[in-house]
Amino acid sequence: MSHKSFVWTCLLPLAAVTAAFFLLPMARLLVTAAEGPRGLAEYLSIVVEPRYRATLLNTVLLAAATTVATLIVATIAGLFLQRHRFPGRAVLVAVLTFPLAFPGVVIGFMIILLAGRQGLIGDVSSRVLGDKIVFAYSIYGLFLGYLYFSIPRVILTIMAAAQKLDPGLEEAARSLGASPWAVLRDVVLPALAPALVASGAIAFATAMGAFGTAFTLATNIDVLPMLIYTEFTLAGNLATSAALSVGLGVMTWLILALARTFTGNSVAAAG
Repeated sequence: MSHKSFVWTCLLPLAAVTAAFFLLPMARLLVTAAEGPRGLAEYLSIVVEPRYRATLLNTVLLAAATTVATLIVATIAGLFLQRHRFPGRAVLVAVLTFPLAFPGVVIGFMIILLAGRQGLIGDVSSRVLGDKIVFAYSIYGLFLGYLYFSIPRVILTIMAAAQKLDPGLEEAARSLGASPWAVLRDVVLPALAPALVASGAIAFATAMGAFGTAFTLATNIDVLPMLIYTEFTLAGNLATSAALSVGLGVMTWLILALARTFTGNSVAAAG
């Protein structure tokens, strides 16, 4: 067997899996949306219909806020953990990455135990302030759940990127009189920029499409994954749910593609 034939033989399983689990489902979504009463105009419903447009705005803003907060927390924690050795460090890293083992529904349940009607924050605020604070079912609870879900994915990438930084560059900047903030701004963050963009894109895409946490917490707010679910299961609106699914997929794909143009293959590594 020639080398070319061997390569094509090895690619056959990949082609079969790609066709069966990606191309065919995507094609079916496209056809289902186009077969609706409004035809191809169904794809415009996400920006034309006020409810869908508001849901899209909520989803994008929530995903953007989650991404920014995740990058800030994960960058600070990742740099600290990578550059300091202390007793219990391995346990702390394991705890910070533990949410990777949890599905979204479990994370949502944890947020309810923390900030739900019978949660810890409500009990404490009721005793201290005389008023029970409950925000698990609002955008704030969903933001907290997404943040908890996203930090482990970003912090691992930041720690790996920080490990490759050349300490000599920072020493040179300090020897020239640069303050710690100047070193961070002019040396560390530019060197971490590819990792920040890559992991930020992953965090944004994950927050855009997260369903389990939204299913548990999104009682007082609409986000796209829940809107797609309700349109499909409760309203039986297959065309609209398919069009919304395609729109959600295209938006997250564009974010990942844009990040890839800035960072090359490191987007894939961030996942």
